[in-house]
Order: sequence, then structure tokens, then C-alpha cells
Amino acid sequence: MAKKEMIAMILAGGQGSRLGVLTKKLAKPAVPFGGKYRIIDFALSNCSNSGIHTVGVLTQYKPLELNSHIGIGSPWDLDRRGGGVFILPPYQEEKGGNWYKGTANAIYQNIAFVDNYDPEYVLVLSGDHIYKMDYEKMLNFHKKNAADATVAVINVTLKEASRFGILNTNDDGSIYEFEEKPKEPKSTNASMGVYIFNWKVLKKFLKEDEADKDSQNDFGKNIIPKMLADRRRMFAYEFKGYWKDVGTIDSLWEANMDLLKDDNGLDLYDNDSRIYSVNPVRPAQYIGSEADVKSSLVVEGCVIHGTVKNSVLFQGVYVGKNTVIKDSVIMPDARIGDNVTIDKAIIGSRAVIRKESRIGNGDTVTVVADKEEVKSGTVIE
Repeated sequence: MAKKEMIAMILAGGQGSRLGVLTKKLAKPAVPFGGKYRIIDFALSNCSNSGIHTVGVLTQYKPLELNSHIGIGSPWDLDRRGGGVFILPPYQEEKGGNWYKGTANAIYQNIAFVDNYDPEYVLVLSGDHIYKMDYEKMLNFHKKNAADATVAVINVTLKEASRFGILNTNDDGSIYEFEEKPKEPKSTNASMGVYIFNWKVLKKFLKEDEADKDSQNDFGKNIIPKMLADRRRMFAYEFKGYWKDVGTIDSLWEANMDLLKDDNGLDLYDNDSRIYSVNPVRPAQYIGSEADVKSSLVVEGCVIHGTVKNSVLFQGVYVGKNTVIKDSVIMPDARIGDNVTIDKAIIGSRAVIRKESRIGNGDTVTVVADKEEVKSGTVIE
């Protein structure tokens, strides 16, 4: 294999249990987002836009739909010789095999894959965050500081800080302490789950961590603290832009709603940093003569006869007559009958909502599962 300066490893094996019925049959990174995408499209597109064309995707939980979506990587220009995208599930060796036990163990089990490319640096990413980022800029920062590890951080409010892993830094940006979800945070530098490591250094710590029977084999809980204890050069790279962890129903709904704001900070219409995906060929959307659509994303294949306000509709959605959809996310190929009211809800892919039903109360986010059928006249709040 040709030597690469840096390759990327995307952690995409999580169950996403906090997304409830939306991840009952598929991995969290495969969950639809923003009318045209899946969550993992953002990490894959960021890699491609940053000139990183060797990418390992570490899968585990319900991987079928995710694997099918990624394929050979063509939409992200990752169908390449001497590189490209690789699906990396757990596998069995002569001594047996194990599921990925944690984020660090997942990389440990793929040391041989990384060594094939003999990289100077390894970029480790989470496959379930929504953001645009130029990883080349982060790599330049890493090199400039002669760092062993660089962790991307985003500034959050003091109130939010207790929900994240927090990196405490010196004036030069060097990290002196990592705190996992501290009750009384000392700073507001939240880890984004984006890391650049010198590969030789990381490999050493991965092997030591695997030998530690008490370890949880996790980057935040084990690898980063152990590197700090060993006085390695570690720096925080401040990211200024939109970033969202969509690991809960509320955060997934909020991120979709953010796209409807003029100043959302993500700008999916920027041609210089596009987000790529697998886009099925569908006919143009049809807006009926009695339909009313305002402040919404409505993509190919949709047929609208009712009212849609401040909502995101994926491909192939049908909306019946006298139906009102407000502040909601309607996933691919869902069918909404006549005289239905949907207010602040997420409707799963290929779900069917029969006539005269009412979904949601405008307060909390109501969820209808993929392929679920809601009978006529049903009220779900």
C-alpha cells in the first residue's frame, strides 16, 4: 500500500439507544437527516472536502442499511485505488474474536488496517455529529504545535458544559486536564469527538490500554487521561462553527429545525464545502392547487395537497388534503392521509398515518417509528 500522511477512522458502530424507535433497526449514523442526507454523510463529506481519501468506517450495530448506503464510496469521491472507503466490522482471528468493546478498542482491533498505509497521523471521528469542518486546518495546527494529540473543541455555555467531556487548557492551548461531564466545570471547551493522533504514539497507548483489564477502552475515559498522565504534548483545536450531537430525539429534531433558519451556521448551499450523499432518482415534487407550504424543506418525489409549515420533508412523502403539518420532520416515503394534524413530531421512514389522526401536541417531540401504521382517527401525544 502507498504511504499516506493521514487516514481517517470513523466510529459508526453505536446503537444510539437514546433515539429510541428510530434506531431499532439501523445504526445511528444511518438515520436520515435534513431532507436528503444520512448523519454519516457529514463525516464522510468532511473527509473528502479535506483531501482525506482513505477512510475506515467501523461498524457494529445493525450495519446493513449503513453498509448499503456507503457502498464503494462513489458519492464522496472515495471509490479510489490505493485508498477509498472501507467498512470495518469486528472479525475473528485464530485466537477468536470480540465485538468492539469501546471506541479505543475499535481502533485497536484495526491496527493492521492502519499499518497498511503507514500514516504519520490518524484522524479519529464520531459518525453521528452534524457539522462542516476542514480537517486539513486542524492537521496544520497539530503540526505547528508538534503535538502528539490534538482534540477539537467547541465553546459551549457554562450550563451546557456538564453534559460534555471538558478540556481544560493553558494560555497556549495545551491541555492539562480532561473532565468527563463535570458537575462544576472549570472551562467551557467541550470535546467534539474529533481527534488527530501521531500514529506511532497512539498505537503504543492502544496496546497498553488493551492490556489493562480495568480499562473501559474508551478515548475520553482512558486514552486521553493516560496520555495526559504521561505528559504527552496535547492541544485543543478551537472550532468555530455549527456542531450538533444528534444523539437524542430532541437534538435530532432541533438540528433539522435549525436548517430552516436563515442564519443556521451550517449553510448546506455552500458549493465550496458540499455535503454529499446517495440521492435516489425521483420526480420533481408536486405542490397541489390547494396546498400551502411555508418555511420548509420539501425535496424530490414529494406530493403535497395540504399545509406544511416550518417542517422538513424527505423524498417520496405524500401529504393528503386538509392535512396540517407543523414543526415536524417527515422521513422518506411516509404517507400522511387526509385531515391529519401533525405538530412537533418525527415521522419515521415508510410510516403510514391514516386519515383524521392527530400526532403531537406542539410541546414535546412525538415519534412514530419506521413502517408503523397509525389507524384512522388515532390521537398520539
